[in-house]
Amino acid sequence: MLWTIFVILLVLWLLGFIGFHVLGAYIHILLVIAVVVLIIALINGGRSRI
Repeated sequence: MLWTIFVILLVLWLLGFIGFHVLGAYIHILLVIAVVVLIIALINGGRSRI
């Protein structure tokens, strides 16, 4: 589940970065959230506990 959220946030960030450069701050917040989700997934060892 965490990997799914990570991929969705990463795709949204890429789309926003390329297509909607006006919303730069929000897009970078999405990137930070995606990185946090990735770190949580790595810490859990691939097992989602949510």
